[in-house]
Amino acid sequence: MSSTSTSPKGYFTTERMTVIAILTALAAILGLIPGIPLINPYKLDFAFLPALLGAFAIGPLAGVIILGLSNLIALLNSSSGGIGELANFIMGMAFVLPASLIYQRKKTRASALIGMCIGTLVMVVISVFVNKWIMFPLYMGTKHDMEWLIHVFNFPGADSEWKLLLMVTAPFNLIKGVVISLVAFLIYKPLSPFLKGKLFTKFRTKR
Repeated sequence: MSSTSTSPKGYFTTERMTVIAILTALAAILGLIPGIPLINPYKLDFAFLPALLGAFAIGPLAGVIILGLSNLIALLNSSSGGIGELANFIMGMAFVLPASLIYQRKKTRASALIGMCIGTLVMVVISVFVNKWIMFPLYMGTKHDMEWLIHVFNFPGADSEWKLLLMVTAPFNLIKGVVISLVAFLIYKPLSPFLKGKLFTKFRTKR
């Protein structure tokens, strides 16, 4: 690999920065759209999808940038004082980084699938601790206790904090990772000319 491709100047080409900006805007928009109710009160959204696509096409750093910038944009409309955005960023990193690092080692469909499976499992594990230490305290605030939170989730058999985490939080994030991975697997190849900036290069050449 040439030194240019790994240097900051070689990495942040005009084409790549354009793609990163577009994917960041898309991630921010997807984060604003109400998610699909799946397991109360969790809703399925696709805000991690642009970061995953960007990380596959450009590299893990692009995925981190897209996650970071889209969550910074979300701060403008935050109702959690940035705590929810921090949790979202951590879980996005847990999903996108393992998937893209594995894919970058060997860029095949099988590698992409393996990477996304591992990324999903890492996100599931991280989500348990992020919810325990960040999101559950945020839900409860200073006025409510765990009994109130159990009532909010209202999931059969989930009558303690760890049961909520293992019976609700973990399965939800497993489903979320699988759905986003499936969508990414289906649309990545058709979108790859755009994601790799080739369309912008052709446009500039024609001009």
